[in-house]
Amino acid sequence: MKVAKFGGSSLASGDQIKKVFDIMKSDTDRRILVVSAPGKRNNDDEKVTDLLIELANSHIEKKDGTVILEKILERYQSIVEELKIKSPVMAQIRQHYQDLWQRDDLPEAYLLDAYKASGEDNNAKLIAAYFTEQGLESLYVSPSQAKLLVSDEPGNAQVLPQAYDELVSLLDIPQVVIFPGFFGVSEEGNIVTFSRGGSDITGAILAKALEADLYENFTDVDAIYVAHPGIVKNPLPVDVLSYREMRELSYAGFSVLHGEALYPAFSSGIPVHVRNTNNIDTNGTYILRGKGSSLYTISGIASSSGFISIYIQKFLMNHEVGFLRRVLQIFEDFGISVEHVPTGIDDITVLMRADQLEESDVDALLNKLKTDLKADQVYVNKYLCLIMLVGEGMINAVGTTARVTRALARKQINIEVFNQGASEVSMMFGIEESLEKAAVKALYEEFFEEKVDYQLMEK
Repeated sequence: MKVAKFGGSSLASGDQIKKVFDIMKSDTDRRILVVSAPGKRNNDDEKVTDLLIELANSHIEKKDGTVILEKILERYQSIVEELKIKSPVMAQIRQHYQDLWQRDDLPEAYLLDAYKASGEDNNAKLIAAYFTEQGLESLYVSPSQAKLLVSDEPGNAQVLPQAYDELVSLLDIPQVVIFPGFFGVSEEGNIVTFSRGGSDITGAILAKALEADLYENFTDVDAIYVAHPGIVKNPLPVDVLSYREMRELSYAGFSVLHGEALYPAFSSGIPVHVRNTNNIDTNGTYILRGKGSSLYTISGIASSSGFISIYIQKFLMNHEVGFLRRVLQIFEDFGISVEHVPTGIDDITVLMRADQLEESDVDALLNKLKTDLKADQVYVNKYLCLIMLVGEGMINAVGTTARVTRALARKQINIEVFNQGASEVSMMFGIEESLEKAAVKALYEEFFEEKVDYQLMEK
């Protein structure tokens, strides 16, 4: 049994939904379809979810939302017309938004989530109607009906353990189940969304609950590539990734899959298959608990900008019991999540995402660190890009770090920060933000321009 999830670009128009219908009909093992809200039809288009957030803010701020609402309704209406749907589903969608606009009983955070969730929810109703009219008996099932129970945290819901027991009942439904992604329902009865991109999470949750043989994640690219196609021309596709590799890559900038989406699948050992809705004959990329042998030392190069590093130096720091704990406590007091903490015997560098710290708070944080820690030096290095090299092959390869530094040195790129993951499947390099593209290209040339990594083969 397969759970298939389709992203917004795969469901952006009637023509795209016809492709999804053909894919679902071609394999009777595809019993569950998880849908996103309609995405962009072209580069100049707007995602329905973005329009819904705008509409929700108009509601909250008591502004006229008529123009925005009409844009949203026009998107659904155009799909209904393209697909020649006879069902009264469009009338139901219009009524849904009329009722939602009248609600004044929800706190702002829950009202925002109700609007955001409606994109997926209404698309699921529409798709179920179309599939059934085309002869593929389908049933729309809401997270509330199926009891996809989540924590009562608007915008950041987490699945509750008991939800898995409830969701098993979906297997008793004889029709193809059309299930809206991105949200669940709290035990208090509130609609609560996952973090943005959370339809991937819904798919993985259902795959785990139903003990699926495969979780198919359909998108608009042929595969996951070893580097960003916007930086490297025609990068190599990846046939197989391990869960660990994908987790590291998604954290560092790979956006094909939501970073949290793999955990439910990982915990049950369910394979994930990333495929292209528009090119179904390509192999795509499999993500598995283990990893087969590879000709290459690394599996991917990811990059992410928008980081800053804070450097703390204190003589004999390594003799102070609890010094690192006190450092991290100060960051916690400022509400800052720390990404990496490379250390020396007398110094420590703390890497964090820059958007967590307001400009006005920088001096206060530095003064707090210097004063409380009695540090000799504390200063901030702004605008860093983190380059992440990921690969199970690095565990057995000799000289990988030397190859990295040599490749970057050839392009006159200085490494500001270096950190290797404890699992030995990742290496992180911090460089000046403006050099991101040059660094990724240099590393791609070093590790992938040759067809075979002979060093790894000799090992």
